[in-house]
Amino acid sequence: MVDPGVGGRNGYRFGRRSYDGRVSGIPVLIIWVLQLCALGMTVFALVHAIRQRPDAFTAVDKLTKPVWIMILSAALVALLLTQTPVGLLGIIAVVAVGVYLADVRPKVDEIQRGPRW
Repeated sequence: MVDPGVGGRNGYRFGRRSYDGRVSGIPVLIIWVLQLCALGMTVFALVHAIRQRPDAFTAVDKLTKPVWIMILSAALVALLLTQTPVGLLGIIAVVAVGVYLADVRPKVDEIQRGPRW
């Protein structure tokens, strides 16, 4: 006689850990959402960097525009190749994009628009 909780009709086996795909689907979904967010913010940062004037970067004592475009392009390629933001290259890419969005972007926007009141 087989106990339904240990490999019966419902597909759950606690001895061999086959959970019918339900439990493993949640972490995969979380990684997919993180990947989508990382790609979205990388594309946003890259488009923002492309649209800015080159002299705005040097005016706020940051790296030049071509250097930031290369960094952000490399981050986008790394995220597309690794297909996960939680690996080593993914974390490096997200940190590079985060530095641009948190440090460079506000200063470049401020120098071009003037201070906000």
